[in-house]
Amino acid sequence: MRSNHLLVAAALFVAGCTATKKNDSKEPAIATLGFEPISTSEFRYVYEKNNAGNDDAYTRESITDYLNLYTNFKLKVKEAENRGLDTTMAFKRELEGYKEQLAQPYLTEKSVTDQLVKQAYDRLQQEVNASHILITLLPDAAPEDTLAAYNKVLAIRQRVQNGEDFGKLAQEFSQDPSAAENKGNLGYFTAMQMVYPFEDAAYKTPEGEVSAPVRTRFGYHLIKVHNKRPARGEVKVAHIMVRATPGMPKADSLVAKQRIDAIYKRLQRNESWDKLAAEFSEDANSASNGGELPWFGTGRMIPNFEDAAFDLQKEGAIAKPVLTPYGWHIIKLIDKRGLPPFEDMEQNLRNKIAKDSRSELNKTAFLKRIKAENNFTENATAKTAALAKASDELLKAAWDFDANDKTLGQTLFTIQGKPYTIGDFYTYVKEQQRPRTSGTPAYAMGQLYDAFADKSLMEYEKANLANKYQDYRMLVQEYHDGILLFQLMDEKVWSKAVEDSVGLKAYYEQNKEKYKWGPRVQATIISAANKDLLNKAAAQLNNRHYPVKSANLTDVMFEQNKADLSKEATIRLNEFAEILKNNPSLSLDVNGHADAREAASKDNVAAARAQRIVKYLQEEGVPASQLSMNVLGKAKQAGPDNTETGRRRNRRVSFTLYTSELSALADNLNENNPLGVQITDKKFQKGDNKVLDTVKWEKGTYTVQQNGREYLIIISEVLEPAYKQLNETRGLAISDYQNYLEKQWVEQLRGKYPVSVNATEVEKIIKQ
Repeated sequence: MRSNHLLVAAALFVAGCTATKKNDSKEPAIATLGFEPISTSEFRYVYEKNNAGNDDAYTRESITDYLNLYTNFKLKVKEAENRGLDTTMAFKRELEGYKEQLAQPYLTEKSVTDQLVKQAYDRLQQEVNASHILITLLPDAAPEDTLAAYNKVLAIRQRVQNGEDFGKLAQEFSQDPSAAENKGNLGYFTAMQMVYPFEDAAYKTPEGEVSAPVRTRFGYHLIKVHNKRPARGEVKVAHIMVRATPGMPKADSLVAKQRIDAIYKRLQRNESWDKLAAEFSEDANSASNGGELPWFGTGRMIPNFEDAAFDLQKEGAIAKPVLTPYGWHIIKLIDKRGLPPFEDMEQNLRNKIAKDSRSELNKTAFLKRIKAENNFTENATAKTAALAKASDELLKAAWDFDANDKTLGQTLFTIQGKPYTIGDFYTYVKEQQRPRTSGTPAYAMGQLYDAFADKSLMEYEKANLANKYQDYRMLVQEYHDGILLFQLMDEKVWSKAVEDSVGLKAYYEQNKEKYKWGPRVQATIISAANKDLLNKAAAQLNNRHYPVKSANLTDVMFEQNKADLSKEATIRLNEFAEILKNNPSLSLDVNGHADAREAASKDNVAAARAQRIVKYLQEEGVPASQLSMNVLGKAKQAGPDNTETGRRRNRRVSFTLYTSELSALADNLNENNPLGVQITDKKFQKGDNKVLDTVKWEKGTYTVQQNGREYLIIISEVLEPAYKQLNETRGLAISDYQNYLEKQWVEQLRGKYPVSVNATEVEKIIKQ
């Protein structure tokens, strides 16, 4: 029941039962807890967040009821704070984790994100076929290296403009390893598949033209756009694959081709696709699932595999074998679909953009805005002096500074008047420096300065979100109060109600009238698919000795004329004993068998073996009432069973497990139809069973037909209303006891922190 209360409490505080910063003395208070006011604006914010859409939102009853709930909530939070629960490391860590998550939507440029999401969706409706030439360059390359790469790619572009073949130039100059084979051709792609600067240039370059040099984290690119076409959407296919990799021996390659052709011919004869996939496909991940692959669109698969899949038009159509670098494929179309509506894709696109290279555009715009908003001001002289301290040691990640340098205290820049010193910057440089294989110390120091300024701005903004955004401030306080509420509610109410067995018992005894059974009957209800099954079930109903057909109890073997138990036999019998002792509804038939050579004494030997096992099980604690013994029929003198194996088979004890549970009777009757018979035997209240409610609640037997099924109802006893035992209503009693404890606790808190309500402020909210 604790979990139910947790949900209620969570709903209360997450939905908006929130405390805020201490009330300004000039701000009107709608209520006071002890000496601590709750501002009207705080309550109004919380109330409107949770009730603004309700028809009765501004009735006196609604507002006063909510104010009562809210003051109770605030009383618990106040008590938690007074006990110092908000000062523990565990609390602080948990709250910081939530604050980090809550801050993210406020540390982004929403207008830029909105534009990027719309742009991505628009571009997803088109596919681009392009080639590229790459001149690699590290993201933090020195200016001179950057200029050299830029000039190189610019010279290549000029050669393309002069009429040279782009593909040949890609083979000669591109540092993309695949260019040697594909001449730089990337095939078709769509939005979100390339790094953003590359994608942006490809979509903006007209067909047949070559882009200006494009810088990405990989280096500089030239992009030639061959074609643009409407997006093909997504396709779902299954495939059967036979491996054939480039460079494999010709004989093996020929065998693979013969295998795929043979499979294709069998498919043309309408043999089962799933069976052939399971038997022959060498794609282990999909063979057992009929070769089915996830949905994919352009740019997700090898181009000729994609083309073959998209060329299929009719569901179930099968393409001729297609060769890819992985092998031969036969492809079957399962389904096709177009681009989903923008509303269905929007959130997914937002999530992708947050992790995509597009996010750099957002970050740049965000930093630009908060620089202006937070009055970021540089000290140019101090900056020049600080950057001048760069040395070759910085490129080795061994740079350090003199802690006694008098310039360390100089202000490098300010954010809303808060100074950030040269010493702060040098400390950052020392922590963040790393070995560099290119560039100059001055360039590296300049990059670290930019990173330090950006980091300082971001941290300042994050630290001041509560001052800038009311929604953020209220959300953080909600989580602050909610964590405290959970800790104290667990101690005072939830766990206490579960663990305080004496208090729970006393509460139950004082409130027994709440926990009464209504009119009940003890009844057996048989539901059957037809009358024949109903009659079979009724005939066996009183037997209460049904074989458990699912039990597979292994025989115990004996040597000739012996009744000694082997070690293996005792292990097995110990397992039987545990099963029987843990379930009194079970019983075991112990069946002795005799070897033909045991002649006239065979029955006595077989009985002795069975008796030995019965005795052993009783010694292990199995009641005699759960055991019975049988000696089975005469052993053959000749024929197949007269071999040594046959004789050993007759020197054994076998077992049959029975149960009194009616479910076993139903299972036995349902051998051919799992829904043939259902049997229920228990105490019923009104409403528990619709069929039972149709007959008169008196002792007797009734037959009913309903919804195409046959019913036999046997009411064996009519029970008068009675008090429930505590164990019969424990869950409900614990829930009620928790409510009782919480009510008592709130009364104590109201005594400790008297609550006074400002009726004038309540009236203002009602009228407004």
